[in-house]
Amino acid sequence: MQLIENLFKLKEHGTSVKTEVIAGFTTFLTMAYIILVNPLILSSTGMDLNAVFVATCLAAALGTAIMGLVANYPIALAPGMGLNAYFTFTVVKGMNVPWQIALGAVFISGLVFLAVSLFKVREAIVNAIPKSLKFAISAGVGMFLAIIALKNAGVIAAHPATYLTLGDIHKPSTLLAILGFFIIVALEYRRVHGSIIIGILVVTGLSILLGLSKFEGIVAPVPSMAPTFMQMDLHGAMNVGLLGVVFVFFFVDLFDTTGTLIGVSHRAGLLDSDGKLPRLKRALMADSVAITAGAMMGTSSTTAYIESAAGTAVGGRTGLTAVVVALLFLACLWFSPLAKTVPAYATAPALCYVAVLMARGLAEIEWNDLTESAPAVMTALAMPFTFSIADGIAFGFISYTLIKLLAGRFSDLKPAVVVISALWIFKLAFFL
Repeated sequence: MQLIENLFKLKEHGTSVKTEVIAGFTTFLTMAYIILVNPLILSSTGMDLNAVFVATCLAAALGTAIMGLVANYPIALAPGMGLNAYFTFTVVKGMNVPWQIALGAVFISGLVFLAVSLFKVREAIVNAIPKSLKFAISAGVGMFLAIIALKNAGVIAAHPATYLTLGDIHKPSTLLAILGFFIIVALEYRRVHGSIIIGILVVTGLSILLGLSKFEGIVAPVPSMAPTFMQMDLHGAMNVGLLGVVFVFFFVDLFDTTGTLIGVSHRAGLLDSDGKLPRLKRALMADSVAITAGAMMGTSSTTAYIESAAGTAVGGRTGLTAVVVALLFLACLWFSPLAKTVPAYATAPALCYVAVLMARGLAEIEWNDLTESAPAVMTALAMPFTFSIADGIAFGFISYTLIKLLAGRFSDLKPAVVVISALWIFKLAFFL
């Protein structure tokens, strides 16, 4: 017990082992859906589902353990929603990039993230980006997830004249997906921990009972990670045309992680008196190590999870909470059959709910200033309608810079924004 006290400083943070363990279980239940959703999304690229399942659990366990043991924060990490969709639907399927090269791009973005964290460039980049674009990027990623979820659920379908139309909502699988979304939202409103994973399992259970999917079992030996382990293609990822891909992986994770760290720490009262986050470099290093290790094992970018706030809400204040979460992710390695049992339409409600959470960013946009709101709306809308997070970010930066210039608002433009906009113009002009 004294070792735990010395390592995590429980008394200093006004907590106990019991409280931290409960907080760890709470956080895990709110984000456990990722061990089912991530393999399903990435396996559609041709990656082995079982290997991705193992990589997901190990990347989450490693990053979360480092966050707890080194940075002493009650914040959990796992492969990020939105980033896995970008990896699959934009990079691999949209750009016809082999998944091995896409993993190489993830690995390089992790190295860039590590360098940025070590040399304190992060603050300069984050502070230079307009708030309206930050909020719009978050909302746009949510909309991107929503359109994927609605397609997987069969709620929307392709149409030659209108591009999109209402799908066959009489199909049992579509009705189950819609029911799953209602269940998740209702449980969240009632503050039931683990609402997302409960919704997924309810839909999966009903699907099995109706004969729509096959029960593959629950427990089994840990699958081999060989099909994806060290399969990343770094040489292919260094192609000039993939610089934009690396940039998006880095850019989205940078804001995702930074925003989550500050948001969760603020709710838990862990910020300094001046509002800064102590041991920030250690926390960011935990994320960058998880990204590079995850790419080596076979999964898309790992990031800090806002669901960690559920653990801090019940008293989690130290890294012991994160260590408990890490151990639970390791325990999940023996539940691979469950991942194969869950159909894609059972995870669609989870994606839709995450989209609802991310859409909150739209409320923070300065709607009274058209030079702020117009680029933000362009950013958010471009992501789902171009089916690309990268194109949405590009539209946002370019429109923000040009609108500010044409409106005579030169003082609002920071050099970093102009440089990023110019790079996106160059990329779209010559490497589309």
